Amino acid sequence: MPFNLPIFLTWLRVAAIPVFVGLFYLPDSVISMPMKNMTGAIIFAVAALTDWFDGFLARRWNQTSSFGAFLDPVADKLMVAAALILLVELMRAPSWLAVIIIGREITISALREWMAQLGKSKSVAVAYIGKLKTTAQMVAILLLLWQSNFIPGLSTQTVGTAALYIAGLLTIVSMFYYLRVAAEQFRSA
Repeated sequence: MPFNLPIFLTWLRVAAIPVFVGLFYLPDSVISMPMKNMTGAIIFAVAALTDWFDGFLARRWNQTSSFGAFLDPVADKLMVAAALILLVELMRAPSWLAVIIIGREITISALREWMAQLGKSKSVAVAYIGKLKTTAQMVAILLLLWQSNFIPGLSTQTVGTAALYIAGLLTIVSMFYYLRVAAEQFRSA
């Protein structure tokens, strides 16, 4: 297993997950809910930024590796799943939408693994629709964690919920896109 700064940043994201989740289980006498919200949102935002940054550094410094390519999406999916489950428990996100988003992540990860075993991993590489879904999802989760007034009369809960529904729609569309691309690979083989 190679060890470099991009992989270290990815491991930091994995290590941040129990800190992130545990924060919301601390008694309110230790840290108030508004502070939990703000701190949780900051941890999630830093994790999202390091996701972009570790990939950038790995490519820039030519430190890409098969282990890094494996660990990076696992860290991302674990953080997103933990955040969504936490938001459901905090009653800030509907459980059915969290199940759709998490279920899609598992399905597409399995599809990519399967396609890689067939030597066709490039056919299910991340597409633009997947990037849009990820952006909407990250914005939604961040806003739902923050839980404050966004603009007078408009809360982060309202904007975050709208963004989560958009992310849910993009989740479904992108899943069918990847499944269609994989099906075309099988027909042409």
